Amino acid sequence: MRPVSRIPLRKRLLVRLLFASVLIAVCSVAATAWLAVTTTTRALREEQGQALADDMDVLAELSGYAATHPDWKGVETLLRALSARTGRRIALTTTDRVPIADSARPGTSLPPRAAAGIDPLRTDTYTERGAQLAGIDPRAVGPYRLTAAERAKLDRHAETQRGCYSRLGYDMTVTRIPSGRPVLTHEEGAPEVAYGREVCDDGRLATPTPTEDRALRALQERALPCLRSAGLEGLDASLGLVVDMGDGSLTPPIITKYYKIGGARAQRAVQSCVDDARRAQLDPYVAPAAELFLGGGDNRPAPRWNLSPANQAKVAGAAGLVLAVTLAVTAVVATRLVRPLRALTEAAQQPPDRHARVPVTTRDETGILAEAFNDLAERRERLEAQRKALVADVAHELRSPLTNIRGWLEVTRDGLVDPDPELLGALHEEALLLQQIIDDLRDLAAADAGTLSLHREPVPAGELLAQVAAAHRVAADTAGVTLRTTAEDTPWLDADPVRLRQALGNLVANAVRHTPHGGTVTLSARRDGDRVVLAVADTGAGIAAEDLPHVFDRFWRAEKSRSRRTGGSGLGLNIVRHLVAAHGGTAEAASEPGTGSVFTLRLPAAAPPDD
Repeated sequence: MRPVSRIPLRKRLLVRLLFASVLIAVCSVAATAWLAVTTTTRALREEQGQALADDMDVLAELSGYAATHPDWKGVETLLRALSARTGRRIALTTTDRVPIADSARPGTSLPPRAAAGIDPLRTDTYTERGAQLAGIDPRAVGPYRLTAAERAKLDRHAETQRGCYSRLGYDMTVTRIPSGRPVLTHEEGAPEVAYGREVCDDGRLATPTPTEDRALRALQERALPCLRSAGLEGLDASLGLVVDMGDGSLTPPIITKYYKIGGARAQRAVQSCVDDARRAQLDPYVAPAAELFLGGGDNRPAPRWNLSPANQAKVAGAAGLVLAVTLAVTAVVATRLVRPLRALTEAAQQPPDRHARVPVTTRDETGILAEAFNDLAERRERLEAQRKALVADVAHELRSPLTNIRGWLEVTRDGLVDPDPELLGALHEEALLLQQIIDDLRDLAAADAGTLSLHREPVPAGELLAQVAAAHRVAADTAGVTLRTTAEDTPWLDADPVRLRQALGNLVANAVRHTPHGGTVTLSARRDGDRVVLAVADTGAGIAAEDLPHVFDRFWRAEKSRSRRTGGSGLGLNIVRHLVAAHGGTAEAASEPGTGSVFTLRLPAAAPPDD
């Protein structure tokens, strides 16, 4: 086996762990940096978008204030509330930079340029979200604001029409415009369907109120000079009523004025005249034009993420620190991991006869591996001891009969003893004992190698017990031992009858051998669930508790003083255990000194064969 010192550096576990840790650390640093840059950039963009939305809200609210108030008196409260909500400086001045209100301390200089102009009579597309095509803030209603009585009357008309639409299956919504007039809308502000309008619209909701009628007549009088100068005085022109919803959509009835005249050029001229007249009409009701200044509102470019040299040094230092810490921790951990592995390698390279162990210093996977290695070494040492003991026992068991046979043959050859029948009988018994030991060893070798052949067939347990009892009846009678058999329900086995008779014969032979004169050996069979229990019980001296776990070991004898001629070869019970295991069963022994012993075999049961 190659020593650890000769392993190439690139293949060592420590180097691989260090390389993996460095790679992970570099990837982590790179991913963290990328994530930080991406997140920060996104946050900056979102913050910029939020600031733009806040600016739009500020402009919208101040424009609404201008559209609903004749001057800027009292705007300080609204301006400071908006400044506190947005965290921005907000300042209002006249068009010639005379301060109106400012959220900053007195004397603070204004930004170089205004963020927007506020004029409710001349709005642009940024004053309100959505295009305002008329150019006049829809919240500037002036003389068109309805009285309470007019609102109540129109509300009743609106509810009547909404009920009519509901009966036709249209879910209408009543929306109130800045002047106080109710308007029916359908599907989030879309105009009501034409069929429902024909059935439910009685014209009362579209009729101008006295307040609106007076304002429209005044508007028409203001527009006449412009119309005359445009050559449109003699046309049939009357102002209708249209509601500007404030989102770019126009819904009947109308506040923005239309002349129904042919020709696009004439319509543009009329629209220009009416818009100018309407601005003049609303001018007393709205605040004068002003300029809005927002803190830092100097059209600065969008912020970009950029690392200064100082920040670059900080990032590089942090990355280097992470790498250093990673290397140090990995080195410590890897060293602790490699040290037990090296100890295992050195122990495994020791000569086999030393059965080296390794110290278990941890309880992690490496510690478990060390424990498994020590268990393996212990089992190997135990097996080696058993192998040596087996060789010694086999040699001892074979030496005695061979020595007896050789001695009698030598004295007979030298003429010292006549080969009479008694001598020949003694030699024959020694040869039979030798043959029994060899047969037992052959069976054990086959069982250990897994080549023990079985010829299974249905076997009735009662008949099997009777055959074994008959084979050992003479030996039992000679020893003065009563041999009995009992079987309950005649259970059946799927087994090799020859091998089972061998196993039961070994048990019966041992029982007869260890039962005193006048004792009893009982063979029994019964069904226990899916198992058949075969038992051999005797009334002998029993087995001591400390010897009971070893009864199935090879060359074990309960009485060490007994010879192999009276105590057997010492392999019978071990053969029983192997034969039963080959059938898928178990062998157990129980004993109480002075009372007797019981050997129990549990084997899989089988169904009786069909007749």
